[in-house]
Amino acid sequence: MLKSFEGVYRHGKVELNDAPPDLEDETRVIVTFLAPRLVDLRTRGMDEAQAAELRSALSAFAGDWDSDEMAGYDDYDASSHQLPAR
Repeated sequence: MLKSFEGVYRHGKVELNDAPPDLEDETRVIVTFLAPRLVDLRTRGMDEAQAAELRSALSAFAGDWDSDEMAGYDDYDASSHQLPAR
């Protein structure tokens, strides 16, 4: 069997978005870590003070954003969830 399943590394463990069907315990896996997607805020006209202020204002939502339920929105624009052309 050679199949790919997406997930995240969090708190020392790899958490899969979906569990592979019919997978037995002790099945060997290979994990590939991908670089995080970073945004250069300076190129978007935001300095460090503005970024810190925005981070502080949005910190109340961090728990929701980091939840497993929100993972589907990570690549929302690139997914098939786009509206059809008119």
